[in-house]
Amino acid sequence: MMDTGLLIIRIVVGLLFVGHGAQKLFGMFGGYGPKGTGGWMESVGIKPGVAMAVIAGLMELIGGALFAVGLLTPVAAVLIALAMIGAIKVHAPNGIWSTANGYEYPLVMLAIAIGVAFAGAGAYSLDSALNLF
Repeated sequence: MMDTGLLIIRIVVGLLFVGHGAQKLFGMFGGYGPKGTGGWMESVGIKPGVAMAVIAGLMELIGGALFAVGLLTPVAAVLIALAMIGAIKVHAPNGIWSTANGYEYPLVMLAIAIGVAFAGAGAYSLDSALNLF
């Protein structure tokens, strides 16, 4: 049962991160691509904006894909965690609640990534199939 729960968490969260990365990198799913995201990042003080958008997008896309399939799960969790720490810093001035554009969502995603890294990806993962962790 626990392995099935970890599989569901990994797939849902991992694919959401793949989507977020695709928004930043390719403008997919309503995203703005590197230029649009980079412009927004510069407007909140993150410079150079385009480069940081690409870095964040790669962390989300690669981290999410690895997380979803349970491959190198601790590495995936670190990539996701770094992206979420950045998001928390950006949203912190607005308080915690997402209804006020706060950091609630990135904090939950950070906790999930770190929690799964500590628990392990579960039996239904490439980490388990390859005896990596």
